Amino acid sequence: QVQLLVSGGGSVPAGGSLRLSCLASGASPSMAWFRQAAGKEREAVAVINKLGNPAYADSVKGRFTISMDGHKSTLNLQMNSLQLEDTAMYYCAASRLLWPAFQAANYDAWGQGTQVTVSS
Repeated sequence: QVQLLVSGGGSVPAGGSLRLSCLASGASPSMAWFRQAAGKEREAVAVINKLGNPAYADSVKGRFTISMDGHKSTLNLQMNSLQLEDTAMYYCAASRLLWPAFQAANYDAWGQGTQVTVSS
């Protein structure tokens, strides 16, 4: 099973930017970022597959960019124009499916979470 190591995160004022990275021990057909805010269910933020096709949750479209490096072993999430509602624990996930979509059950491996806190 692929191992995932997340880095990045932190605290920023509203309107600021952060970049998350996820280093995988091996390549996967697709990877994604999920987040879970306090008291809420985990939700998908962005997904990308090895063909380079991304998909985003409506709440982050136009603000977040997901990317995967050429070796398909590093997943990044550039987060711009951060809002208070973006505050959450962010998780990296990998799937054996080419298109697991936004269903968490379709992901086989999970990295540790990293906290993103946006302040007013």
